[in-house]
Amino acid sequence: MKKIAVAPGDGIGPEVMDAALEVFEAAGVPLTYERVEMGLDVWKRGVNAGITDHAREVVESTGILFKGPMATPKGSGVKSINVTARKTWNTFANKRVFRTLPGVPRSRHAPEVDITLIRENIEDTYGAIEHMQTHDVAQCRRLITRPGSEQLVRYAFEVASRKGARRVTCGHKANIMKLTDGLFLDVFREVASEYPHLQADDRIVDALAMELVMKPDDFDVVVLPNLQGDILSDLCAGLVGGLAYAPSANIGEHICIFEAVHGTAPDIAGQDRANPTALLLSGCIMLRHLGLVPWADRIESVLPIALREAYRPRDLATPPWPFSTKRFTKLVVDLIQQEPPILRRPALQPLQVAPRSEARMMASPRQPEHEETVGVDLFIDSDRTPDEVAAIVQKACKGALQVKMISNRGTQVWPTGSVFTDCVNHHRVRVEADGAVEPKEIFQLAGRISGQLRVCSLEALLRIDGVPAYSLAQGQ
Repeated sequence: MKKIAVAPGDGIGPEVMDAALEVFEAAGVPLTYERVEMGLDVWKRGVNAGITDHAREVVESTGILFKGPMATPKGSGVKSINVTARKTWNTFANKRVFRTLPGVPRSRHAPEVDITLIRENIEDTYGAIEHMQTHDVAQCRRLITRPGSEQLVRYAFEVASRKGARRVTCGHKANIMKLTDGLFLDVFREVASEYPHLQADDRIVDALAMELVMKPDDFDVVVLPNLQGDILSDLCAGLVGGLAYAPSANIGEHICIFEAVHGTAPDIAGQDRANPTALLLSGCIMLRHLGLVPWADRIESVLPIALREAYRPRDLATPPWPFSTKRFTKLVVDLIQQEPPILRRPALQPLQVAPRSEARMMASPRQPEHEETVGVDLFIDSDRTPDEVAAIVQKACKGALQVKMISNRGTQVWPTGSVFTDCVNHHRVRVEADGAVEPKEIFQLAGRISGQLRVCSLEALLRIDGVPAYSLAQGQ
């Protein structure tokens, strides 16, 4: 039998995990489990990642982690343990399946829903590369890569093909973030051309949010960058009753994580009030991933019956039932045991965990024909006016480099701008040449002005195959 790693989690995590494993046992699921330590208690013992070395070894040897919800301390600078696990094991795609479940209290104006949302899971702002550039200006770098986008989008089209979907929709904000979301959308269109049997279209993410609420039955598979996908996946969960009914799978080439993504609910932990449905549904996705389709089908077939019973209105003479984890689990187990156990075991292909070398793997992006440095964006911490900053930097420029523009919070304030544009102490000074410059020249320029202005950071300006690879400021 296949062995998997099991991490119960924090708060209500152990209760819903025990319920899920009890249901698996009743269904005769042919798996064995090794419990591992992950979560808040591990972090409190001084392990910053919240994952013990033993847990890493077990997950990496089995290739499968089945986990309950895990808490992240708020406001303490501690990285999310959930995100750390997904990124450490390169689970590049988060797959959420949203289906209407009979008997579940849900949005009263939502029609029948069957949406699969595929969210990028590693890049975007979830790289959490943040700095205080001045005492009152924080920066977060948003990274979107071609290899990461292509890997995700191709997976989304494969899921759509296996699902028998008719449509794949890309959500983005490429109208504003023309380079990052623009790259994501370009990759989507390139990959879509390889799947002519599927309708491929795109929506600006804010319009997509509205359409998902108004007509969710129009959508099949939706693919988005990380942050936007995080937000819209919760929106979709609201259409089917909440995160308690929204399974989640994190798919990687070597390791996959199946988890409940609702909170740890410490206020009800240990009170027999936790709903294990999301973890059970996530477990069913895991069973299908492992080839254990009949067991997944059996569990999913009885869940709606159990949910209807759990939420069935009582008559006036009978007091309403408060939701009970144990009572609900027993309902599911009893329904499973009313049918003969599954005896036919399909021939399973064991999960192959590909060996990894000690060296980090590097993606192999396409190489441009021509790439050159043509200037630099200098990020300056200063209370001086844009005119004063421009004069100082221009005086330090040598050769073909010239100050072309200064922006503040993304809006141009020099050489032209409006007196109504309020500035903060964080200027972006764009210095460009008409042709290529040596990269060392931009660092030398930063050094020459450092006696008068503090350079927070700098970004080289590239021209790739003749096209500027940097954005304009608002108003430029």
